[in-house]
Amino acid sequence: MIKVADEVKQEVIERVYHAGQEDVFRFWNELSQEARERLLDQLASIDFEVLNRLIDKYVLHSEKSEMDLQGIEPAPFIRTPETPGEVERQNQAKAVGEKALREGRVACFLVAGGEGTRLGYDGPKGVFPIGPISKKSLFQLHAEKILAIRKRYGRKLPWYVMTSPPTDRVIRDFFKSHNFFGLPQDEIRFLTQGVFPAVNFEGRLLMAAKDQIVMSPNGHGGSLKVLKESGALDQMEKEGIDIVFYFQVDNPLLKIADPIFIGYHLEEKADMSCKIVKKRDPLEKVGVVCRINGHLQVIEYSELPIQLVEEKDLNGVPRFRAGSIAIHILRVDFIKRKKLNLPCHPARKKIPFIDARGQPWIPDEPNGIKFETFIFDALPSADKWVLMEVVRKEEFSPLKEKEGPSSPDLVQQNMTELYASWLQEAGVEIPKDRAGKTMGLIEISPLYALDKEELLEKIDKNLVFDGKLYLDG
Repeated sequence: MIKVADEVKQEVIERVYHAGQEDVFRFWNELSQEARERLLDQLASIDFEVLNRLIDKYVLHSEKSEMDLQGIEPAPFIRTPETPGEVERQNQAKAVGEKALREGRVACFLVAGGEGTRLGYDGPKGVFPIGPISKKSLFQLHAEKILAIRKRYGRKLPWYVMTSPPTDRVIRDFFKSHNFFGLPQDEIRFLTQGVFPAVNFEGRLLMAAKDQIVMSPNGHGGSLKVLKESGALDQMEKEGIDIVFYFQVDNPLLKIADPIFIGYHLEEKADMSCKIVKKRDPLEKVGVVCRINGHLQVIEYSELPIQLVEEKDLNGVPRFRAGSIAIHILRVDFIKRKKLNLPCHPARKKIPFIDARGQPWIPDEPNGIKFETFIFDALPSADKWVLMEVVRKEEFSPLKEKEGPSSPDLVQQNMTELYASWLQEAGVEIPKDRAGKTMGLIEISPLYALDKEELLEKIDKNLVFDGKLYLDG
């Protein structure tokens, strides 16, 4: 066993040997003192007891991360309004939500640590230029919505932004270089996501360099942990904030701090609430929101048995059709006081590493496992909750891949179609092709109109669309 003079560091070394991971010291004799310190500091951050349990369960014995589906049933949700009574009910909820916004009870929490790898983009996904005409980044579009909300309700709306170790500096610099998009700098609060070690299929730690373990972000479930450990929740309580509006960076259509959603959440005194859309088809790759023995849960599309996926109700509609779109509201007290021990989920990934000779490898096939936690695993701990259905074309078009239904081209088309629908309601003629798609590009900044209602108040009824229209604040 390696020996060092520092007792604390010697204890770290002993824990590594006890866990059977002493291979990480194979380059010890080649390392400078500074590099040795760096490696030991990283190893000290690893909970080897937890790691070994995960390795034993998911690697050595290849157990699947399965849940007990006994007692599963569709979860009740608030559907999009179809009757006068439902419209009135929604208006009541909106009034409650708007009151909370005027009272400064809401904070926004953006999960933005992901990189644009699947987009073929070198950088954090939030930096990606998605505006159909302006080419504004996802970050800027979200920031403009927050600016517009602050203006509408006359109160600050603190914005917590969770980065990851690989993206943290780039994101902070991006915000700074854009003057924080016009928002007060002290209202944008950066938090860095935690990490967890990756292992190969034998359960051995992978090395990124001779003095560095491969670590990966611990999933969006880590957002709740970082809120607790960073002191953000204490800060919120001091500022009179009791509602956290959670969203992910890749969806430019989402309604940030939606007062209707906030209102329903508050009226039900819910711990955690979710927005949902009807799945396009039973096999769509989104998590399914359901209820198991009375507790709300989200089941990954890959974990739901095919017989349940295809099961239909008396009207011939799929029973399990509520798709999660990763938009939540959480009560500050729920996150802070509840013991939310979120389970780790294994994911087989292609993980770059160095081999026993110190040579770098970039694998073509999955060669290891990363462990992640998911925020929706907090749902079973919620005593009260709200599921609110929204219209997909109005609120959900995530940017995820270079080609396909979640590609930049399709997302920009969906943005154009949303804005076109607003303009059509205002009486502006919008030409369509045979497939019903808008012929041209449209972009409306939230600083010009945050929603359709604001557009209807401001738009010039004599406006003529000539194939390209950008309305900016």
